[in-house]
Amino acid sequence: MISLSGLTKVYPGGVRALDAVDLTIADGEFFALLGPSGCGKTTLLRTIAGLETATSGSVAVGGRDVTSLQPGARDLAMVFQDYALFPHMDVTDNIAYPLRIKKVAKGARAAKAREVGERLGLAQLMDRRPGQLSGGQQQRVALARVMATQAQAFLFDEPLSNLDARLRLEARTFLKKLQRELGVTTVFVTHDQAEALAMADRMAVMEAGRIRQIGTPAEVFQRPASTFVASFIGSTPMNLLDATVRGDSLEVSGCKVAVPSSAAGLLTDGEEIVYGVRPEYMAYSAEPADGALGGMVSIVENLGASHLVTLEVGDRVVQTVVPEGHEPAMGDDGYALPRADRALVYRDGDLVSR
Repeated sequence: MISLSGLTKVYPGGVRALDAVDLTIADGEFFALLGPSGCGKTTLLRTIAGLETATSGSVAVGGRDVTSLQPGARDLAMVFQDYALFPHMDVTDNIAYPLRIKKVAKGARAAKAREVGERLGLAQLMDRRPGQLSGGQQQRVALARVMATQAQAFLFDEPLSNLDARLRLEARTFLKKLQRELGVTTVFVTHDQAEALAMADRMAVMEAGRIRQIGTPAEVFQRPASTFVASFIGSTPMNLLDATVRGDSLEVSGCKVAVPSSAAGLLTDGEEIVYGVRPEYMAYSAEPADGALGGMVSIVENLGASHLVTLEVGDRVVQTVVPEGHEPAMGDDGYALPRADRALVYRDGDLVSR
């Protein structure tokens, strides 16, 4: 288990990279740190590793306070974005290097490197140097080096970002399967929300040095805690529309929609709020319907098995996902009917919910 309490990092000049972060990561959990560039996720990972010194707060690993310990004494293993392989060493020596630092006998560390290398499909590459390997192979060498250390936890700093799209998908599946087999606590930093949603048991979305939401991928996707999280998570952003409460309904650009079930009884008549619903949670119709947002189809984007349809609703833009073969033509009148059980309401940027 990794526990952080009030973890703060302030750089010279007053730049606050981490702002009193509290976080507990369970044993064996695959935990993702997600957020835009500059949000503090890599600084948080490096502070856990001991590569950055916390200004205040504490870090505990396995119930042991490691805040003042050097990186090598924390029993953690890290994979960097560029893999940090030694170009003059072959695969065997790269994998065995952490064991060499621990003064493990040469024969024992070579045997361990071969064992781990075979497990990761590197048996035929053990005599090669990093420059002779593909990006995917280099990544596996970096993973093998982490595995050879048998550390309490693995720390990954955007390890898939240097791979092309196809290899990234393969590596994502492989890494998740490997973590499941090993059962090792893993902290995974990424700016790619698709990676976090696909791989994590739980995730934290960060902004400006703070954690804005912690939850399972399903929880964060379906019930974002703030408009920031709502706009950041999702391959197509959530529709976030200014609305006014009118009794038991909401007025959005001249259209009336039902008050979301999660906010029923929590709103005041005349109140100005933000109405949020994901494009995936809206049904499209060419005919008017009660509670639908009506407008002109301005853009139709092919997503493969579906289409993303953009409607101009008054002075707003609303997007909805339409199954393949049911897409409208640009210029058509269209109607998007939100699911009341999936729509959300935000007040002052925060989710309104029971």
